[in-house]
Amino acid sequence: MSASTEIPRPSVKTLLTSCLTSTKETLINCCTKVQQRTSENINFASDPTKKSKSAHELTEFGTFEKQPSFDEFGCGSGERITEWQAGWNVTNAIQGMFLVSLPYAVLHGGYWAIIAMIGVAYICCYTGKILVECLYEVNENGELIRVRDSYMAIAKVGFGEKYGPMIVNSAQLIELLMTCILYIVLCGDLMIGTFPDSPIDSRSWMMLSGMILIPCAFLKNLHSVSTLSFWCTVAHFLINLIIVAYCLACIGQWGFSEVTLSLDFETFPISLGIIVFSYTSHIFLPTLEGNMEDPSKFGRMLDWSHVAAAAFKSGFGYVAFLTWRKSTLQVITNNLPTIWKSLVNFILVLKAILSYPLPYYAASDLLQKIFFSGDRNKIILDKDNELTTKGCAFRVGLVVITILFAVTIPHFSILMGFIGNFTGTMLSFIWPCYFHLKLKGGNLSLNIICWDCFIIFLGVTFGIIGIYDSGNALIEAYQIGLPF
Repeated sequence: MSASTEIPRPSVKTLLTSCLTSTKETLINCCTKVQQRTSENINFASDPTKKSKSAHELTEFGTFEKQPSFDEFGCGSGERITEWQAGWNVTNAIQGMFLVSLPYAVLHGGYWAIIAMIGVAYICCYTGKILVECLYEVNENGELIRVRDSYMAIAKVGFGEKYGPMIVNSAQLIELLMTCILYIVLCGDLMIGTFPDSPIDSRSWMMLSGMILIPCAFLKNLHSVSTLSFWCTVAHFLINLIIVAYCLACIGQWGFSEVTLSLDFETFPISLGIIVFSYTSHIFLPTLEGNMEDPSKFGRMLDWSHVAAAAFKSGFGYVAFLTWRKSTLQVITNNLPTIWKSLVNFILVLKAILSYPLPYYAASDLLQKIFFSGDRNKIILDKDNELTTKGCAFRVGLVVITILFAVTIPHFSILMGFIGNFTGTMLSFIWPCYFHLKLKGGNLSLNIICWDCFIIFLGVTFGIIGIYDSGNALIEAYQIGLPF
């Protein structure tokens, strides 16, 4: 080739288009697998006794013999997940839509709320590790063997065969159904914030959103929504980017003096409940660890996912509160200027509607297993595995119940604080430490025993005070009514 011969080069537009297409395809494939794995985690957590035919023997630390996994509540996939996919699962669980209420937590908690966002992340990371540690026992050769497969399996040892499943099922049902209710409440808050002068009030918006969700009752699996998971994630990232960018543009107006160190014991427990609720992912961790290609990386994955969550949550809550100070609303997007608020709120409403089917399907599947197992399953499904008339009524009734609860208690942040103080402290603070002490107490050092007991004390204290304060706040808010 002569020196003067030019090497053909693609145009910048061609290169950019090729890169974007390749990136999009990679992310869609990754997010689809993660969505499938999330569905599998919820399904397995709700019915840990369900095993595949090849999953009879447990091997050494962190590994099962290769067993077919179940995506979308029953569809076999047979693939294991990497450390990054597991981290994505955890990140999705602890950095979801409820991030929009963290500035409201700073409003009531000041610097203590920011400290709590970091402290709760540390505690939840620790309790997640010790919960998974309870899955293992040492055999006669001194080797760690995985002898349990879920949160419920641990609870059977900790609370007994009779009461363990009942207690964990109750907590999980409350968590899932309340999440469904919060999505509907959030839709109402966002729509009334977008159209404040509309003749339609907040409760009516919730009912309209609920009507859109009724077809969820006829879902056979979640394949129909799994392809949207990527775009939901992208949309949420863009929303956070818009809010942070707007806050940084207003840096000259930040009110640093508005963030105080004083502590209001009537309102701070509500903030703490919001923070705890935003970190709850423990019900899925045992199954997540069991499905990792290399379970020995579970601890490291939990570390970096919670460090990232603590950094972003504390920064997001702090910066957003500095921007709007005492005017901070329960849903921070309602503080944005009209044009940005309308765009962001509309995207968030779509995301909330698309996020509803996953917890709803998990809750309905769990209720079906509890009340319609064995021969009674014929009441819900016919011989062709299609919903019967009574099955349709059951599924639709569950959607209607979540709508009615949302309309009855339409106060997003207070309700989230109540749930966090109730189920969040039990699942993330009290139970993991209790199980750790009961199953591993004989081999623990005094420091670890004291630390576990301290976390239990914190969980009980935060739970009791938080339930009392957030319960009173809900009663007062219900008596006063909505300002629209």
